[in-house]
Order: sequence, then C-alpha cells, then structure tokens
Amino acid sequence: MDRDASALNTLAATRLLGARERPTPARVAVLDILLETSTALTHQEIAAAARAGGAALDRVTLYRVLDWLVDKNLAHKIAGDDRVWRFNAIADEPVQGLAHQHAHFRCEHCKRLYCLDDLRPVFAFSLPPGFQCKQAELTLHGTCPDCANNAT
Repeated sequence: MDRDASALNTLAATRLLGARERPTPARVAVLDILLETSTALTHQEIAAAARAGGAALDRVTLYRVLDWLVDKNLAHKIAGDDRVWRFNAIADEPVQGLAHQHAHFRCEHCKRLYCLDDLRPVFAFSLPPGFQCKQAELTLHGTCPDCANNAT
C-alpha cells in the first residue's frame, strides 16, 4: 500500500470524507495531530508534531490548513492568556447556531489548555432583540491531573 492510500485510512481522512471535503495530505496530517491530542496545540506544537510524523508542512501551509479546518467546523481555535492561538479538533457534530459549545480548562502550572467536551455549559441568558450569539466561551483555571500528581 502506498503512502497516500494508507493516509486515507485514518480517522482524519474519514472525518474529511464524511464532511464531503477533499482529504489532502496536509489536511489529513494536521487533523490527525489534532484528533490524537487531549490538549489544544499552538501552531508551533502542531508543526513539531507534523515534522516528527514525517509530514513536510511549511509555515504558511499549516496556517492555511488550520484556518480551513476552523472554517469547516472540523477544528476550533482558542485564544490563550498569552495571546497565542491554540487549535483542537471538534470532537462531535457542531450544534446548530454555535460553532463550538464546550468549556475549556487551563492548567496554571503547565499552561496546557484542555477542551472539556463532556462539560457543556448551559447559557441561560436572553440577548436583546437583533443580537445573535454564534459562540460562547467558558475557561476554567486550576491544576490538571498530571501537575496535581507531580505536586504530591
């Protein structure tokens, strides 16, 4: 089996095909990286993981793929306290009207940002007439399990 054919046998390729999008090698490589991690990753972290996995992605291509994945609701980006964007795959189907609807957890020690896909806040608010909410964010701060275990 050649490399291109084996690349189509990944979860990322399946997701892309299911969304009726073309699974290019760059898209598959980046989405695979995002699907395999439990934390949201910076552009630099994704680039390093791509290099380690043998994918040759230049900086511009990586930015374009990340923006494309966000535009297609296959990934989302989160602004960190350090003003650096972090990216993570969307674990499930987006809810109509909201691009991404779950909480995040930022570890105060290791600075990792986790998507809490099982924690879906209920936003009980009423917007004034004419306003439409497209995204809501909730970030919890504290200590992740790894850092808590290392402190004991």
